[in-house]
Amino acid sequence: MNNARRIKVNAFRENWPITGDFAISRGSKTQAEVVVVELEDGEWRGRGECVPYARYGETVDGTLAAIRHLGEAIAAGMDRHGLQSALPAGAARNALDCAFWDLEAKRGGMPAHTLAGLPPPAPLTTAYTISLGAPRAMAEAARAARGRPLLKVKLGSEDDAARLAAVREAAPHAELIVDANEGWREDNVARNLAVCAAAGVTLVEQPLPTGSDAILADLPRPLAICADESVHGTASLAALAGRYDMVNIKLDKAGGLTEALALAQAARGMGLGIMIGSMVATSLAMAPAMLVAQGAHVVDLDGPLLLARDRPHGLRYDGSTIYPPDPALWG
Repeated sequence: MNNARRIKVNAFRENWPITGDFAISRGSKTQAEVVVVELEDGEWRGRGECVPYARYGETVDGTLAAIRHLGEAIAAGMDRHGLQSALPAGAARNALDCAFWDLEAKRGGMPAHTLAGLPPPAPLTTAYTISLGAPRAMAEAARAARGRPLLKVKLGSEDDAARLAAVREAAPHAELIVDANEGWREDNVARNLAVCAAAGVTLVEQPLPTGSDAILADLPRPLAICADESVHGTASLAALAGRYDMVNIKLDKAGGLTEALALAQAARGMGLGIMIGSMVATSLAMAPAMLVAQGAHVVDLDGPLLLARDRPHGLRYDGSTIYPPDPALWG
């Protein structure tokens, strides 16, 4: 990047209300609390968005502090490449990394996909999430979304078989994938996988807690198993061999678009399938992930669909079809 102009870092929090609530095995929330980064050089502005995640020890205040701590270094010339070693993988690096990509694209007068050496992104079909709840509530949500081609069902609690049966009855023609969010145990994982297979589920994300997933290498594999919490950046891939068939790449975990692109390439080299996911956030967080999502087996970028409103110039969703971002949003 041309660093002739000093770059000013601005970082702040935003709260975006969720329609209803969003529940997984670890808890529920009614709003998405995000951190937005703006990099400005006096002429151009690049933006990025992240979601600090308590599961990884992240907080909004800590993320803001980490970003602001690099303000002087960035003003002095630190670029996106230097950022990779200045911060660990996580939300703070993600927001800064994506803001650098956006700024570089605008300064160069070219789209971000060109900077990345990629073809223009195409529209994609996203999964739509059915939050964890009582079977009746999940059935109602699935019935309302039954016209969507791909539903992601949050499980990971007791009575998962009843929940899944209720969703399948309410949406008989949708493809179903399941996200257990580390909620199953060694004594019930095989039974739950069999229940999923019988219901026609095509993929299960992170059935067991990170650190307790070694037994997956020896379990019968009735359907694909995807690592989520067990995978972050490229360094985490080696431990997944034999345990998982796919990896869920999220920019907040990987620490930005730069590492996510490298992670996708490395995972494919290992023969692992690719899923692209995200936290619940606005279109600004989804836009960079659209570049990684091209050619992925599963796309799960429905965050804005779960919000009561999205930011201006947000991604266009036509049902479950997502269209590439306008440069006014990102890239």
